[in-house]
Amino acid sequence: MTINILISAGELAEAIKTTSMVIIDTRDSSEYNLGHIPGAINVRDIFSYLPTSTSEGINEMQQKFASIFGSAGLSGKEVAVIYEDAMQTGFGQSCRGYVLLKYLGYEKVAILDGGFKSWVAAGLDVSIDIPNIEPVIFPINDTYEDILISKNQLLNMLDDPSVKLLDVRDVDEWIGASSSPYGVDFCPRKGRIPGAVWIEWYRMMKQPINGCKFKLPNEILAECRTVGINKDSKVIIYCFKGARAANTFVALKLAGIKHIKIYFGSWNEWSRDYSLPIQECFVAS
Repeated sequence: MTINILISAGELAEAIKTTSMVIIDTRDSSEYNLGHIPGAINVRDIFSYLPTSTSEGINEMQQKFASIFGSAGLSGKEVAVIYEDAMQTGFGQSCRGYVLLKYLGYEKVAILDGGFKSWVAAGLDVSIDIPNIEPVIFPINDTYEDILISKNQLLNMLDDPSVKLLDVRDVDEWIGASSSPYGVDFCPRKGRIPGAVWIEWYRMMKQPINGCKFKLPNEILAECRTVGINKDSKVIIYCFKGARAANTFVALKLAGIKHIKIYFGSWNEWSRDYSLPIQECFVAS
């Protein structure tokens, strides 16, 4: 089968019949247990893991997810399809899974367009059975430099006028009213990375009748142009922990923007290092 970034519910239902697949559900286990795509494996760590970009943090993340994906049955031969509940309700968690697999060098990856809600809306079967998976060896290919950057790399790029730093967090984080989606004071500092421009990640999606999906490429490019980003721009995206950034990364790829990287440690890492500069945004009480 041809593997595109997005796969529709109908396409997935057909592909399951003829293609070796591992379907990964990134939702909370309580949601997964109430019903999921038949044969899907629940991997919540895709969303919950908080990464850092030190050499130790990078190694830990590589080893952790190689083990997790191997336990899910990904040997390199299978197509991985990742989904969340809906594209706008899971903070980009299915796209985070896509980015993690690409970061580890896994090529056969797709995201369920519209998430689980699109599967249900299509009238397709739902299961409560938990599959028994035989663990395999996951093949690590160290390609993270092609897609992710570290805090030190980003620090060295802050004064580079050829780089667009894109903050995609929710508005309360952008204006400094909150430090994270986990709570107002979850991180020790509020604000933004200096020089960043802002597009709230929701703006890359729209709500058709059959569930939230990405906008069309020309619509995504129109959003990007509002902050000076075009197809030839070099873009670095960050959010709180790389999930919403991953959602925007996918959107920009769909729009044909080629030079995109993610600062995966994002605000959770940056704000905790007091040697790193921030732009504080004082909010009137």
